[in-house]
Amino acid sequence: MLSSLLLFAFLALLMTFQYSYAVVPLLAGGVAFCGLLFARHSVRLGRGDVLCLAALLLFSLLWLADVGRTGKWPVGEGNQGILLPLWPMLAALVLMAWRAFPPKTGYWWFGVALGALLAGGIASYEHWVLGRGRPDNGMNAIPFGNISLLLATLSLVGLLARLGMRPVKGEWWLRAFYALAVGAGLLAAVLSGTRGSWIVFPALILLVFGVFWRQLHRGGMVALALLVAVVVLSASFMPRAGVTQRVAQAVENLEEYTEGDTYSSLGIRLEMWRAGARLFREKPILGWGEGRLEARRDQWVSEGLYDKGISRYDQLHNDLIDTAARRGLVGLISLLLLYGVPLVLFATHLRRRSDVQGQALALSGVIVVVAFIGFGLTQSLLRDVRGLSGFLGMLTACWCLLKATPEGARETAQS
Repeated sequence: MLSSLLLFAFLALLMTFQYSYAVVPLLAGGVAFCGLLFARHSVRLGRGDVLCLAALLLFSLLWLADVGRTGKWPVGEGNQGILLPLWPMLAALVLMAWRAFPPKTGYWWFGVALGALLAGGIASYEHWVLGRGRPDNGMNAIPFGNISLLLATLSLVGLLARLGMRPVKGEWWLRAFYALAVGAGLLAAVLSGTRGSWIVFPALILLVFGVFWRQLHRGGMVALALLVAVVVLSASFMPRAGVTQRVAQAVENLEEYTEGDTYSSLGIRLEMWRAGARLFREKPILGWGEGRLEARRDQWVSEGLYDKGISRYDQLHNDLIDTAARRGLVGLISLLLLYGVPLVLFATHLRRRSDVQGQALALSGVIVVVAFIGFGLTQSLLRDVRGLSGFLGMLTACWCLLKATPEGARETAQS
């Protein structure tokens, strides 16, 4: 029961309270340690569990080794990320405990839906009451918008899963709850002004409707797809939302960059990626390391090789480029495994599973990984405290819930 409450709190509060990204995982880690220490039976792990644990630990250990060779810890925005390299180890600890004492699935679906609703409420209040152009709830607007979009998409999976199950009398309010959560999460993403999240959103929607298309009534699926499109477009074209202006600004920034003007939002990103590619070429195996990357980059800036605006950031606004430049091919491989191992495992379950609940959980796992890969194209989200916490927490929860289903338990017993 405690693991269920912690999972619910993590999902519902991630975008709501300032330090919930750290407090809830630390509580979960403490409970996990005590649970494993005093467990009356050993934890039975399958091959998939071992692969997930290996990917988490490899990523963490290589990051820690990088910190060890340079003596520099990543600090993150607001100096909140000093212990980031240890977080995958915490996720591994929670994964082992939750495999033995898994949360209840209902807490996952309620958590993502309430999290999306709260994000939408906060964004609406800040935008229309406080008059803020880009609501962010006191955090960076990019992770706020990205994770709100992800919570909305997961709420949509929850809604479709309910529609695919045997109807229960009086359940209309639950479906309405999920539907409101989808709209609220999308609204928060739109109002945040985050452009990078919309690059991956079409892929997420195609995944969702591709899985449920054969299971649910075609007319209802088309109507739901149109409803999602109407919500997004309506929110986007609201006079004060600023979405059309942000899109136009991106096009204008790109034109300016081709003409040599690099000092713009998009121009600075392109400059960071260009610098990151050069950093990787100069040290392709182990990279430059924490702290040294920034020093070398700033030296090039002082020589006039890159726009001075890139020195304002402690990352390169792309997880793949940042990791390759910072930890070389070795670090890049660890990142690809962190993405690839769970993605393959979830996709395998998605293909094999015939039960609606199992398919919904496997799809949720695929969506979490694909979403963070997409988010990471324009922002180093795994160096952001809420980004890394959200990725690890959702990934761990999806896997443990999936393996706790009857079919998942049978697979573990056979491996």
